Amino acid sequence: MRRTIPLALLAALLGAPFSPSAVSPADAAGRPVVVELFTSQSCSSCPPAEALLGQIAREGGAVLPLAFHVTYWDHLDWRDTFALPAATRRQAAYAERLGGGSYTPEAVIDGQVGLVGSDAGAVRAAVARAQAATAAEAPVALARRGDALVVTLGAGRGAGTVTLVGFDPSHATRVARGENAGRTLAQANIVRAVSEIGRWAGQAATLEVPLPAGADAAVIVQGADGRILGAARLGPAARA
Repeated sequence: MRRTIPLALLAALLGAPFSPSAVSPADAAGRPVVVELFTSQSCSSCPPAEALLGQIAREGGAVLPLAFHVTYWDHLDWRDTFALPAATRRQAAYAERLGGGSYTPEAVIDGQVGLVGSDAGAVRAAVARAQAATAAEAPVALARRGDALVVTLGAGRGAGTVTLVGFDPSHATRVARGENAGRTLAQANIVRAVSEIGRWAGQAATLEVPLPAGADAAVIVQGADGRILGAARLGPAARA
């Protein structure tokens, strides 16, 4: 169950001094650019895209790379071990906004640009352009409290959906059948759960939700047009 708690109480629980401006657009101006890769273990074109996503993840920096494994390849001989209907629905929503239909591997950069996920030059150029234009219109901070995740949203501009994502930093999967039969795939930042946990309308707010499935967690605030307004990652050390 989701609850909203006052910022002053949250600060007391976390042992930190409270200030109404503790989370401000200036504090979160360097929010990460969100890179979403739509992929499948049954797609022979996807391993290079997943390798690129893994490289971007290892480089660190102000980027939040996430691999969403879709379900529409599962009619073949191999069922993707990480496929999520929610990932398929998320890509379909992007296809409606951006055009071009749903395909793998597709990379969506900051909710605004869709391109072939294995095209390293195009992906990196799109990330660089997004980084140059990035502003945290919806400042986000995450903290763990027991078995719960505390999501602090600062005041800002606009309105959007608050989405919680649980993911695993890495997996190696042996694929027995399908287009990648016999291959062991190295996969990074695999999304294990995705759900809408609330709405943000420009006012400061705090949400407390159960930790999602996965070794790490992130929150994305996204406008109706798909534009990313805010994003933050918990980090595996904080999750432990």
